[in-house]
Amino acid sequence: VQLQASGGGLVQAGGSLRISCAASGRTFSDYAIGWFRQAPGKEREFVATINREGSNTWYADSVKGRFTISGDNAKNTVYLQMNSLKPEDTAVYYCAAKSGRWLYSRGYEYQYWGQGTRVTVSS
Repeated sequence: VQLQASGGGLVQAGGSLRISCAASGRTFSDYAIGWFRQAPGKEREFVATINREGSNTWYADSVKGRFTISGDNAKNTVYLQMNSLKPEDTAVYYCAAKSGRWLYSRGYEYQYWGQGTRVTVSS
C-alpha cells in the first residue's frame, strides 16, 4: 500500500486547512486510516482515525471538535479537515493504514505510512 499525503501549508491561527491522504496499491477487505503528527522536538502523536466504511471515527482530545476525518472510497482518499487551527497544531502530518476494522491510536498498529505533509500555523 502506498500513501501520499498532501495539502499542507501555512495558515494563520484560527484558520482552516484540509489535508488529504491518497492510497494506492494493495487493498484490504477491511482497513482503517489514521492521521498522526509530529511537531519539532516532540514525539509522534495520534490525531484521528477512520474505518473503511466511514462509520467509526476516533479523535485525540486535543483536536476533538476542531478536526474532522472523512473518506471518499471512490477516490481512495481520506481527508482531515482542520478548523480553528492553533500554533500548537504545527507539525508534519502523516497518514497511515492498517488492515482490519478496529481503530487504534497506537502508531505501531499501522503497517503502512505516507511521507507526511507539513502544516504550519502562525500566531
